[in-house]
Amino acid sequence: MDILDDLKYRGLLNQVTDEEGLRKALKKPMTFYCGFDPTANSLHAGNLLIIVIMMRLQRAGHHPIALVGGGTGMIGDPSGRSTERQLNTKEVVDGYAESLKNQLGRFLDFDHGKATYLNNSEWLSKLSAISFLRDVGKHFPLNYMLSKESVQTRMEAGISFTEFAYMLLQSFDYLNLYEKEGCRLEIGGSDQWGNITAGLELIRKKGHEEPAFGLTFPLITKSDGTKFGKSMGGAIWLDPEKTTPYEWYQFWFNASDDDVVNYLKYFTFLTKDQIEALAAEVKAHPEERKAQKTLAKEMTRLVHGEKALEEAEEITDALFSGDVSKLTAAEIRQGFRSFPTYKAGSKDAVRLVDLLVAAGVTSSKRQAREDIGNGAIYVNGSRRTELDTVLNANDRIEGQYTIIRRGKKKYTLIKY
Repeated sequence: MDILDDLKYRGLLNQVTDEEGLRKALKKPMTFYCGFDPTANSLHAGNLLIIVIMMRLQRAGHHPIALVGGGTGMIGDPSGRSTERQLNTKEVVDGYAESLKNQLGRFLDFDHGKATYLNNSEWLSKLSAISFLRDVGKHFPLNYMLSKESVQTRMEAGISFTEFAYMLLQSFDYLNLYEKEGCRLEIGGSDQWGNITAGLELIRKKGHEEPAFGLTFPLITKSDGTKFGKSMGGAIWLDPEKTTPYEWYQFWFNASDDDVVNYLKYFTFLTKDQIEALAAEVKAHPEERKAQKTLAKEMTRLVHGEKALEEAEEITDALFSGDVSKLTAAEIRQGFRSFPTYKAGSKDAVRLVDLLVAAGVTSSKRQAREDIGNGAIYVNGSRRTELDTVLNANDRIEGQYTIIRRGKKKYTLIKY
C-alpha cells in the first residue's frame, strides 16, 4: 500500500501542505525529520505515535532525521500549553537529550547511515542575537506570528517573548536541515502545524525552489475524553525504570472496546486484514478481549522486547488466576509496584491475624479472623482458613516477599 494511503487508513493524516506533491515526492527516497524537545529524561506513550510513523516511513524506504532539541529545549514550545514551561539548566537539558538519543536508537535503524541523529544545539547555540534577527526574524511579519494558534491561545493568559520566538527557532531548524541534509519533509502532531508552516515560509523566502512539505497527525484522545498516555499513576513512560513492562502491558490491555481498534491502527504494524479481523472479534466476542491482548503483546514486544513480554504475560496470568507462587522476585518487583507494600519490621515468624492488621489488609483483628474463617485470605496463592496460622520463612518467595490476597483482587505485598 502507498505510504500515504496506509497512513490515511490508519487515521494518521491530519494536515498536509501539498498532498499530491508529497505523494509524488515519496515515490523516491526522501529525507524527513521530526523534532523531540528534551523536557524529561524519557519519552512517553504519546511520543510513541510519531516514532512509529517515522518507523513506517523508514520501512517504506525514506531517511529519518531524529532531531533532539537541545537548543529549543532551553526555550520551550508554547504549542498545546496554557502556561509557560519552566526553564531547565543546560546541564539538565543535555542530560535529557542524551537519554532521548538512546531511546530513539531502539526504534530507528541508524546503522550504515539509514537514519540520522542530530541535536539542534549544534547550530542554535552558535547563533548571535543580531544575526538571528537579521537572517530569520526579518522574514516574519508580526501579524503572521500573531495569527498562529499556538500564540493566539496564549495571548489572554500571556506569552513571553522567549516562547513567542520559538517558532522562529524551529523554522531555522527546518531551513538548516533543508540546506545541509536535503530534508524536504517535517512531520509532527497537529499542534505543530503553525511551527511547520512557518519553517516552509522561511525556506520559500530564502529563495529555495525545490519543494518542501509538512505533514501532521491528529493528537490522540481517548473515547471517554480523558488524556491519552496517562494512568492513575501518571504518565506512561518508555523507560522501564519509570513504567515497568508489566505496567506498560496493562496500559494497552486495559484499552476500551471503543479505543482498541484505533490503537491497533495507530501503533501496530499489523496489516489491514489483521486489524479488520480483530475489529470483528471486538463486536462478536468483546468478553474475550482478543484485540486488547494483541495490542498489549505488540506494544510490549516493540518497546521492551520478547523477554519482557513473556514476563509481563506471566505476571498477568498469575494475578488473573491467583497463582502467584511461581513468580520470581524480579517479576514481583515489576508486577506489584503499583500495589500496597508493607515493609515487615522483622523476619521472625508472625501470626497471620497480626500481619493482616499491621499491613492494612484488614481494619481489625476481628475482621481478620472473619476473613480467614470465610476463606477470603490467600498467602502466595494458597487459601488459609486456620485462625492460628503462623507465617515463617517458608512463606516467603525467594526469602524476600509474601503476597497476601484478600478476596479476588485486593493484593498486598509484604517485603522483608
